Amino acid sequence: MRLVLASASPARLSVLRGGGVEPVVRVSGVDEHAVTASLSDPSPAEVVTTLARAKAEAVVDQVAAEFSEAVIVGCDSMLWTPGEQRDELVGKPETPELAAERWERMAGGAGQLLTGHAVLRLRDGAMVGSHSDHLATTVRFGRPSRAELDSYIATGEPMRVAGGFTLDGFGGWFVTGVDGDPASVLGISLSLTRSLLSEVGVSVVSLWNHPDAPHDRAGDRSR
Repeated sequence: MRLVLASASPARLSVLRGGGVEPVVRVSGVDEHAVTASLSDPSPAEVVTTLARAKAEAVVDQVAAEFSEAVIVGCDSMLWTPGEQRDELVGKPETPELAAERWERMAGGAGQLLTGHAVLRLRDGAMVGSHSDHLATTVRFGRPSRAELDSYIATGEPMRVAGGFTLDGFGGWFVTGVDGDPASVLGISLSLTRSLLSEVGVSVVSLWNHPDAPHDRAGDRSR
């Protein structure tokens, strides 16, 4: 049994590796705008969940040709922010100008980072199970100065990540709190992924490379 991550995200890969799993990475290349445009008046949760499933399904044929038995995990994250004029669901800012505009709106406020998760199980080249869901985590933002914001945008990081911020990079300096699963903000929740794996009949421990490694790392923190 192999776990295939249908994502190029280094943060998702890092979270899975930290949980004792070494995924096979197969990038989906899904046209996210086209998938979203095909939906009729979707809820924010439906958007991210549909995108996650589309990414997982996009690599099914490739994975089936490589492995006799595998589970494919697809994820998608977007930031939902309420506003006086309108609510907004956004992915990655496409330009520095858009990143700055979004940060000026987010500063001092909060938003919900929605992450869709989809798990597909393959056996002998055929899909034998699938399940998907999403997680919403509230993120509270600080107020970076103009100089700090300009410097942050100049790193290029905001344009590469949903909502234009990170927890585990430069953006973490400007996040004041998280209510919910922090790993979901990084792009993949281990807890929700474990639940979805269970739905398709896979125990997460069967995917661990070194079952004792998480315990050893936890011990290291007490030294």
